[in-house]
Amino acid sequence: MYRMKPEYYTGVDLIDREHTRLFELADETYELLHDSFLEYKTDRIVSLVSELIDYARTHFAHEEAYQKSIQYPYMAEHAAQHRQFEDSLTEIDLDSLSDDFEEQNETIESILEFLINWLVNHILKVDMLLVGK
Repeated sequence: MYRMKPEYYTGVDLIDREHTRLFELADETYELLHDSFLEYKTDRIVSLVSELIDYARTHFAHEEAYQKSIQYPYMAEHAAQHRQFEDSLTEIDLDSLSDDFEEQNETIESILEFLINWLVNHILKVDMLLVGK
């Protein structure tokens, strides 16, 4: 469902590969949302959010190193957006996840909506500035 599209490619191989993985994680989140056979999704939600946080931090470190290497003039602003993304994910209250199937799905839906909106907007409106597209 969620895939890296041609318009999301920056032309920087490492960044594009890592963006692809972030879309794969979004797709895994989508698949979890639509998995009607799994009645208890809490463990998988926790795992996905943890992986998203860890992978995003790795990706952001690489992207910020690239910015430094090209002397990108808006590094501080760009990094601040990365920190906001991380903060939003770490603010998800995973300790109080409900055992209720519908509430679990609402949580997954919320995570997915945030992830996709942020990822697409950030790539198209901010990351593309790195490569002049």
